[in-house]
Amino acid sequence: MSRTRAGLRALLAACLLVVTAFGAGACGGERPTTLVVLGPWTGAEGEAFEAMLHRLDDGTGQRYAYQGTRSLRETLVAQLEADAPPDVAILNSIGELTEYARANRLKALDDVAAAAAARAYPPWAPAHDLDGARHTYWVPLKVDLKSLVWSDEGRSAASPDWCVGLASQATSGWPGTDWIEDILLHRSGPGVYARWATGRLSWRDPRVRAAWTTWAALLGKRSPASIDQSLTTSYEGKTGPGGTARGLLGSLSPRCTHEHQSAFIRYVYADREVRVDPSAGFLPGPAANDGAYEVAGDMAAVFSDDRRARELVERLSGSTARSLWRAEAAPELRPLFPAATDPQPTDPTGGRIAKILTEQARTLCFDASDVMPPGLRDAFHRAVLQYFKDPAGARLDTLLEELDTVREQAAPDAGRAGPPESGVCAPPGG
Repeated sequence: MSRTRAGLRALLAACLLVVTAFGAGACGGERPTTLVVLGPWTGAEGEAFEAMLHRLDDGTGQRYAYQGTRSLRETLVAQLEADAPPDVAILNSIGELTEYARANRLKALDDVAAAAAARAYPPWAPAHDLDGARHTYWVPLKVDLKSLVWSDEGRSAASPDWCVGLASQATSGWPGTDWIEDILLHRSGPGVYARWATGRLSWRDPRVRAAWTTWAALLGKRSPASIDQSLTTSYEGKTGPGGTARGLLGSLSPRCTHEHQSAFIRYVYADREVRVDPSAGFLPGPAANDGAYEVAGDMAAVFSDDRRARELVERLSGSTARSLWRAEAAPELRPLFPAATDPQPTDPTGGRIAKILTEQARTLCFDASDVMPPGLRDAFHRAVLQYFKDPAGARLDTLLEELDTVREQAAPDAGRAGPPESGVCAPPGG
């Protein structure tokens, strides 16, 4: 059996670059000690990350193979079932990472976290109590600021006509979960948000229910044609000349004026004059919550016993890698990083977002659906699609009851409901 596992890992490491959408290599030319990195970036994003990865020369001649895929969870699960996991995987779901840690699939990164506090602190990498010990199991490589509203320059914010595109292949519905999460954060504050995200608050709580109905009220009455259009239109908008996404602001008919979306969407507006503002100015809630922002992240975790995998994560989360990554990426794709001292995007829109993230935000709360167990997260996605199609009160009550059932099944013991509440929302810089 061990010989079979070794063969699978050697084959994966040797041939990985052949089967990725970008990157090339020959099976005979790779070293058997190549470290395999699995990540979510493809296309130009993946090329920039891979180029940075290959420039991380530590003087030993160590080789790395990068596999980028849009089907990250499915790919990783298949590799784990074959007992041939990557050395390092980069995931954006704390819920998934928590499951892997509890299954003893992840290696503790306490030494990496201690090497630089900026690499591992809540909400990016909360410490977990596991088997009587407290450990850090992942560190952030790049981050994203949510709680943002995009509009064309000169558009009035008095009465937005909201753009909505909910399609995203197997994960359709997540743009709607972002809406509900952001509304709950601004209406009820970080404490309630963290309890809900970690499974310690019922979906039938009046504050949670009010977040759903507030979303429907903000969107206003929609025609059946408009509803169908939003359900079938990608969050990136329709395809423009050259096959590139052109964003929701230029995709829907009739024209919409404002879009609620994460910082990453700036790449679709690289050639367009757009304005980006904190969503607090558009959402109901007390002014005390205006400094709270929802965030996301891409975190690196180690699945291999090879000590060089931990060394790689330490280097990937360091200043040299971040500088190289920014240099390799196009301006509209340059990553945001968690610390104010990190190299940040320099384009006007990216710089504005980085300033909000590192200087203006008072509390950062990790994307709630990415904190939840995968089964609950997926049910949340589906419920959003059903509610958008039929926002009747009785329908909502049924959906929330179903989500509560999934919550209870996913975490029957409140002590194992998810990451600690203290690790979901935290001030910038830890």
